[in-house]
Amino acid sequence: MFIISLILSIIIAAADQLIKLAVVKNIPLYETRQFIPGLLSLTHIRNSGAAWSIMEGKTWFLIGIPILLIAAAVTYCYINRNGNKLSQISVALVLGGGIGNLIDRIRLKEVVDYLQTEPFSFPVFNFADMCVVVGAIMFAVCTIFFDKSDKKDSKSKESEISDNKND
Repeated sequence: MFIISLILSIIIAAADQLIKLAVVKNIPLYETRQFIPGLLSLTHIRNSGAAWSIMEGKTWFLIGIPILLIAAAVTYCYINRNGNKLSQISVALVLGGGIGNLIDRIRLKEVVDYLQTEPFSFPVFNFADMCVVVGAIMFAVCTIFFDKSDKKDSKSKESEISDNKND
């Protein structure tokens, strides 16, 4: 599953970069094109910060932290390569999205954003951002509800302790 996770991450990062390339080539900066009228439009902007433009201008920090997180994600996928497949996929989503945005930060010193929701005001985002958010939510759900290995270990330890107390 480790190799599949890495391949999925690369596909996500490549798809993100191809979509951003299409946006940059076809939509001038700060212009909007209707995609799904009344629901979603494509608005080409650049973001030199993180989510909601926080830490704007802190490019080196916004490059360094993702590199550490990417290393942690790859390590996690390798160590847990025989573990829960859904958690592997969730980490692959986060990893691919992180790599996609990291490529922009290294290459452009900012991230290309283009998806804008129309019924309500929400910051403009991109495919990589969606992958990171969906992957993080999936990982949390997997960890909370589906990761039984730690729970089994703690239950067996608890029963050993109670057995020892009874002796």
